[in-house]
Amino acid sequence: MLFLDEVDALVGDTLISLLRQIRAGYAQRPKDFPQSIVLCGVRDVRDYRIHQGGGEVITGGSAFNIKTVSLRMGNFSPEEVRALWLQHTEATGQIFDEAIFPELWEDTAGQPWLVNALGYEVTWELREKRDRRQPITLADYKEARERLIQSRATHLDQLIDKLREPRVHSVISALLASEQDELNVSPHDYEYVADLGLIRTRPGVRISNRIYREVIPRELTWAIQIGIANQEQAWYVTADHRLDMPKLLAAFQQFFRENVEAWIGRFDYKEAGPQLLMQAFLQRIVNGGGRINREYGLGRRRTDLFIEWPLDEAQGLYGPMQRIVIELKILRGSLETVIEQGLAQTAGYAESVGADEAHLVIFDRAPDKSWDEKIWRREEKQGERAITVWGA
Repeated sequence: MLFLDEVDALVGDTLISLLRQIRAGYAQRPKDFPQSIVLCGVRDVRDYRIHQGGGEVITGGSAFNIKTVSLRMGNFSPEEVRALWLQHTEATGQIFDEAIFPELWEDTAGQPWLVNALGYEVTWELREKRDRRQPITLADYKEARERLIQSRATHLDQLIDKLREPRVHSVISALLASEQDELNVSPHDYEYVADLGLIRTRPGVRISNRIYREVIPRELTWAIQIGIANQEQAWYVTADHRLDMPKLLAAFQQFFRENVEAWIGRFDYKEAGPQLLMQAFLQRIVNGGGRINREYGLGRRRTDLFIEWPLDEAQGLYGPMQRIVIELKILRGSLETVIEQGLAQTAGYAESVGADEAHLVIFDRAPDKSWDEKIWRREEKQGERAITVWGA
C-alpha cells in the first residue's frame, strides 16, 4: 500500500504524469505495482484543476478516472474532544477547568488540527503551565487561543491561501456579506468549500467554527488595517478607561466618507467591503487591549460585532469588561423598515451577550445620494434598551 500525502499540491504536467502513471500501473498489481494507493490531501480528485498554456482549466478525462472511493476525516465529537484532552490529565495529573470545554467546542467544532494545536499551546507553550501541579484555567485557555490566532500557524496560513481560489471566494463572499440573493453561488462550490472544512451547511450555511470566523476577516483586512492612521488610544479612551463609542463611530463615519471608494477597491472581497472596512477600523483600535467577536452567516442580512474592552488594564481580558454590540446592515429597500428590523435584531443580540451598549450601523450604497444624506445619527429605543443608529 502506498500513501501519497499532500498530492493535491502538485500542479500541471507533474500532476498529470502522476495520475497517468497510477492508471498505467493498475494492471500490474500486485506483483509490480502497489495493490492500493491512497492520495491524501484537502481536495477530492474530482476537484483537481490543471491549467493549460493559455490559462484554460482542464479536468476529468482518463487520467482522473482512477478513484474507487473518497474518504473524509471528519471532525471530533464533543465527547472525543474531551477524551483527547483528558489524556493529558491521565498522563501528567494536570487538570483542566471544566469551563474550558464548552469554549473549546465553540472555537473548534472538533476540527482536529485546531483541537490539537490549542491543547499544545495551553499545556506546553504557556511557560508557567509547564509545572503540572498548576491547573489550567479558562483564562489560560483564552490566552492560548489568542496566541494561536496571532501566531498565523501553518494550518491557518493555508486556510487564508484557500480564500484566493475563485470557488472559495464566491462562497465566503456570500457569507461575509450575509447575503444570498444577489450572489450567484453554485451548489458545487458550497460542497467544495465544505469538503475543505471551511464551512458547515447544517443547520444553515456558516463558517465552520469560531476561530475561522475570527481569522478570516482579520486576514482579509490586514493590509488595510495597518494603513489606517489616527489610531492612538488617547482620543477614543475616556479617563476611566472606557471606549468612547459615540466618538469612535463618528470618526468611522468620516473615515468611511473619505476612504470608502479607495479602500474597498483594494479588497478581494468587495461584496462585503463596508462590513470588512468597519472591522478593519475597529480591529486596529481593539488590538490595543480588547477583543472583537464576530457573527455572520448566509441569509442573515447582517453582521454582528461584539466588542469586549477591559476596564482594568492590570487584569486585562480577565477582569471587568465593557461590552458593546454593533450590528452592521446594508440598506435595501425602505430605510424605516431596515431600521425597524435592525433594532429588533440588535436588541436581541445585545440581550443574548449581556451588552452594556448597542449600536446599529446602516450602510447606504446608493450612488445617486449625497454623503450629507447618508451620514446621520439618531437615538432609538427597543423596549427598555437604548440603541444608537448610524448612517454611513
